[in-house]
Amino acid sequence: MTRPTSRELTLLRKQQVTPNMLRLTLGGQGIASFPVDQESAYVKLIFPNAGSAKPVMRTYTVRTQRQDEIDIDFVVHEDGGPASTWAISAKTGDQIMVGGPGPKKLVDNNADWFLIVGDMTALPAISVNLEQLPKDARGYAVIEVISEEDIQDLEMPDNLEVHWLINPHPGKKDDVLLERVRLLPWLEGRPSVWCACELNSMRNLRDHFRTQSELNKRDLYISSYWKLGVSEEEHKVLKRALT
Repeated sequence: MTRPTSRELTLLRKQQVTPNMLRLTLGGQGIASFPVDQESAYVKLIFPNAGSAKPVMRTYTVRTQRQDEIDIDFVVHEDGGPASTWAISAKTGDQIMVGGPGPKKLVDNNADWFLIVGDMTALPAISVNLEQLPKDARGYAVIEVISEEDIQDLEMPDNLEVHWLINPHPGKKDDVLLERVRLLPWLEGRPSVWCACELNSMRNLRDHFRTQSELNKRDLYISSYWKLGVSEEEHKVLKRALT
């Protein structure tokens, strides 16, 4: 397996999108080696690890890409990890090593209808999924955010119904998304279901989707992006144990 390409990118500007979502725009000379058409792909932010030769890596989504820059959105909070802490304190001109991009995970646009589910960590990928849907797409988006002020204006088809759920303590109540998904009428035709969130919440949703006889395994993408109280490295171990 080839090692993902890494390049040094420069912080060009910052934008507080909502109270708990911070957008960093990265570019500079290193962006020249970044492939085109990578919105929703994941990248690895690479940080030096004091006292260890092995760096710390954190995974984020390419929210938007332009010719010479990319946007990365960070969910920020007081007890954040190394990536969100860096994002909060970083200043224009600071540099960061960025690995990837990894493959994009998008809904199947040939499906008859769509169900897109996730929390704030998945909101960048959800946004890209919604933007690239056919104009006549129908279905639902169920999105959990920390506060009402974190609700964003999203570009999406007119026939797609969005449900915003408020959870001030993400990860501590793992059935917020599931409870709403259970209430949604299952539409006719072949669905494409996309879901990403906290590990326990993901497990609950996965178990629910497995009971849907109308849902083929190939029409379901479901992933855990994080787990409350553990590092990304520990989360990966727990995530692998669920597969």
